[in-house]
Amino acid sequence: MAIRLYRAYSPGTRSKSVSYFDDLSKTKPERTLTFGKKSCGGRNNRGVITLRGRGGGHKRKYRVIDFHRKSSISAKVSTIEYDPNRNARIALLQYNDGSKKYIIAPRSLRVGMDVSSGTDVPIEIGNAMPMEYIPLGSIIHNVELTLGKGGQIARAAGTYAQLIAKEGDFVTLKLPSNEVRLVNKRCYATLGQVGNVDSINITLGKAGRNRWLGKKSKVRGSVKNPNDHPHGGGEGRSPIGKSKPVTPWGKPALGVKTRKVRKDSSKYILRSRR
Repeated sequence: MAIRLYRAYSPGTRSKSVSYFDDLSKTKPERTLTFGKKSCGGRNNRGVITLRGRGGGHKRKYRVIDFHRKSSISAKVSTIEYDPNRNARIALLQYNDGSKKYIIAPRSLRVGMDVSSGTDVPIEIGNAMPMEYIPLGSIIHNVELTLGKGGQIARAAGTYAQLIAKEGDFVTLKLPSNEVRLVNKRCYATLGQVGNVDSINITLGKAGRNRWLGKKSKVRGSVKNPNDHPHGGGEGRSPIGKSKPVTPWGKPALGVKTRKVRKDSSKYILRSRR
């Protein structure tokens, strides 16, 4: 995938860059695998904002992605498509039994290639299998953490995990966050790195493109009034007046670990991401 740059025709194009989209199939999404997605604007069932900074944005249709890859039937890649709900590309698989499913498209996957899943499939890009059958040092994505739950790790554009050891019932993975942890060897993973690796290099160029994505601008706490934020008040550009930054509700912010200390899965983490 390539990045398209713009000349400074306007302030919005001065630093603007977009994806080329030349690797995508010129087809509409599979109708049986899409449904309307209602925007909530960060509000819960009572209409109270629980996630600030959300609202507006372009209307989207959700694509149903197969994160399990449990089917033992081989399939052919029918199309590579854009997904408005994620920064990775998705691939439509046409199975030999006639069914269709979307998967996260790995890097170098092309239309017409064959992919499969199971315990006795070849070691090729796009094939899914339990991690006990994957060679050491392999690059994988869409990794399961819980048996049968489907892939949860390394699903964003350009991400991958690396299988670095096997011992007993567990394999050792180095995750995209540099965390090293144990995962059950029977959990499924897909070979290869997630595609659209240049997604991180895209520059929006103007605030309006963030609004198209459903993101609102945020106001710093230090420029608010004291009754709106603990950092607020003062004359001019004054400091926050506290030893450490806090949230609007007075809890510590910026760099404070929020993970539960006695969480059960902590015993599987060999090296923390921080």
